Amino acid sequence: MPRLLLVALLVVSWLAPWAQANEAVRVERVQVSHDANEGWLLSADSNFQLNPQLRNVAERGLSLYLTADLQVTEPRWWWFDRQVLEVERVWSISYNALIRQWRVSLGSLALPVHSLDDAMDMVRHFREWRFAAADALDPEATYRARLRLRLDVSQLARPFQVNAMNSSAWSLATPWHDFRIAPDTLGVWQP
Repeated sequence: MPRLLLVALLVVSWLAPWAQANEAVRVERVQVSHDANEGWLLSADSNFQLNPQLRNVAERGLSLYLTADLQVTEPRWWWFDRQVLEVERVWSISYNALIRQWRVSLGSLALPVHSLDDAMDMVRHFREWRFAAADALDPEATYRARLRLRLDVSQLARPFQVNAMNSSAWSLATPWHDFRIAPDTLGVWQP
């Protein structure tokens, strides 16, 4: 009996940091809204944290690319679910050491921010991402959707990609967050 208790304590102590790390990096809630002029809009809150190694690399001037992946499927009872759309949104966070300024780029838009934490807040709490045109989805239908945030190492320079493949510190991603897009959930925050 004491050996069994000792083994159980060892397993719990080994799994506790892993469970805490997984809780720290996740999408917490999402909201989908539909506007006839704007289209389909997505807002999300997450607890996406950079580890100390990634913070150090960013502070030394390497641009980090963070991506939000969204998949929307239409459930079908008679066959596999139909993939309706798959889109991504990419942020680039960079630091210019010469002028000591952080910058967050989203497409052709680049915004100066005061710190790395301010830059990460723009990624963690994004609002009204137009992910589809107004007629891409039927507002009366029900869809399944999944969202995740991840560090996109494929956009780094080759030497850093090799380093990223060999280091677990570079494999940062939230688990997929499943939610519904349905008439009763439009404009409502979903946990």
